[in-house]
Amino acid sequence: MLRFFALAALSLGGAFSVLAQGGHEYAPLQEKTVDYKDWTFKSLTDDAPVNLREWAGGKRLVLIVYFAEWCPNWRNEAPVLARLYKKYAPSGLGVIAVSEYAARDDVRKFFGKEGPPYMVVVESDDRAARDKTTHFAFRQACGDARKWGSPYNVFLDPATLTADGEVLARRIWVVNGELIEDKIEEFLRERLGVKEQ
Repeated sequence: MLRFFALAALSLGGAFSVLAQGGHEYAPLQEKTVDYKDWTFKSLTDDAPVNLREWAGGKRLVLIVYFAEWCPNWRNEAPVLARLYKKYAPSGLGVIAVSEYAARDDVRKFFGKEGPPYMVVVESDDRAARDKTTHFAFRQACGDARKWGSPYNVFLDPATLTADGEVLARRIWVVNGELIEDKIEEFLRERLGVKEQ
């Protein structure tokens, strides 16, 4: 369970963000109604194309996390995400991480010899691409006013995804920053039908 002190709630351009001391950037889960578009990015491991709609098939809940390998907030969240994935993947949680603004070799080094425990794809590999990514456009549409937006977490319910077309989902849940582990666990248990252990 996360323990953190001196939380301050701030309103940033209409987006609610929770900040904590110690370099963390925790944020609450928010339900949103937006057009979340389908995408196809290349796998970090073998450059094979990965389509989100196809990949989400058969899963009960999907978490897409956009991250920049060099971001300290992502480095804080990475072990939390690994724990949540390990615990809830058997119950139907799928996690796909979208690498942004970092060279592929740096991202591979971050995950080490064993590689990531979940699927990782690459949208961009250069900081200069920031304003041109789907990640940036989507964050703007959801009111995330942070400059880089790493990490940025999106939850989708595969049962409600569209079968075809550009728009994949209209009802989503977002976290404009680091996951608050105990709150996200409550959400995961509810959505996956898992009893508290």
